[in-house]
Amino acid sequence: MSSSRLPIVVLISGSGSNLQAILDAAARGELPVEVRAVISNRPDAKGLARAQQAGIPTVVVDHTAFASRQDYDRALMAQIDRFAPKLVVLAGFMRLLTDEFTSHYAGRMLNIHPSLLPAYKGLHTHRRALEDGAGEHGASVHFVTAELDGGPVIVQARVPVHPGDTPERLAERVLEQEHRIYPQAIRWFAEGRLRLGEDGRAWLDGRPLNAPVQVDADSPSDAPPG
Repeated sequence: MSSSRLPIVVLISGSGSNLQAILDAAARGELPVEVRAVISNRPDAKGLARAQQAGIPTVVVDHTAFASRQDYDRALMAQIDRFAPKLVVLAGFMRLLTDEFTSHYAGRMLNIHPSLLPAYKGLHTHRRALEDGAGEHGASVHFVTAELDGGPVIVQARVPVHPGDTPERLAERVLEQEHRIYPQAIRWFAEGRLRLGEDGRAWLDGRPLNAPVQVDADSPSDAPPG
């Protein structure tokens, strides 16, 4: 591919719907990236088939074959670095990462999380939001740091919670927004507009983000930073 495309590696554990959104955006010419590999910790991850269909190399580093998280993460780093990515994209990668791993990719690893961080870090975010009676929910793209779901947030999509919502219905609407904002954040990084500053904040267009860019569910997908 063209040298103007940012080389990335995508890590998955499941169906790979965010991976597909990235592949689709790249195919449409909206995302200047070269997906050099898709790596999964689960050999049965359905997202591997998506990558193979797109002609992208796939690698499985099965976490069950390793005695410790440290051993696993070192093996995973070795596989990632074979492809020399400038950015590592976590797309439903369901692993707790060691400090060694997050330090190795500091400033060049993104994650998407199904909540309006810092609310609802961790798992079961949709159920927890409904149990709390939250009026809105959503998704956040953030830089990955050693703190679980604690890195600086870049962009968020806000989704209203409807009366009678179930976790499944809410998850479906949030996932639609994930597919919009994740390619957007990756594009900012690929274009050199986004970086992790030495001050620990996300910087966009030469200025620190004191708050994440906010995208409403009914706003244009390429919402300007605010």
